[in-house]
Amino acid sequence: MQDTHFILLAGVHSLAFAAFHAGFWKLFDWPRDLRANSVATRAVVQILNLRLIYVFLGIAALCLAFPDELAGSALGRALLAGMALFWVGRTIEQWVFLPYNTPLVHRLTAAFVAGAGLFAAPLLT
Repeated sequence: MQDTHFILLAGVHSLAFAAFHAGFWKLFDWPRDLRANSVATRAVVQILNLRLIYVFLGIAALCLAFPDELAGSALGRALLAGMALFWVGRTIEQWVFLPYNTPLVHRLTAAFVAGAGLFAAPLLT
């Protein structure tokens, strides 16, 4: 598979995670569940989630619009490396903060590993 194909798939992966995070309010019933927290904690959780959606959408846009530039420039390769490390870190954090042996957790972990692989693959050629 060509480097640009991995980058395009990484863009789709990022779009999927943006959509997944956009559903957190409903999925986790945040309007009700976050009421148990302080106003500051409610704000921080939701603001961080919104910023993460923004990052995923921005990365997706770059991957889908500029795959050749990401694969062929030092800056593009640095961005790919940074995102690969993001997903490696997210995988490690999964084991630290969500150490549950359930199929859903395993599927999420696999999606994090897939992200690391998609962003790293163009760097290995």
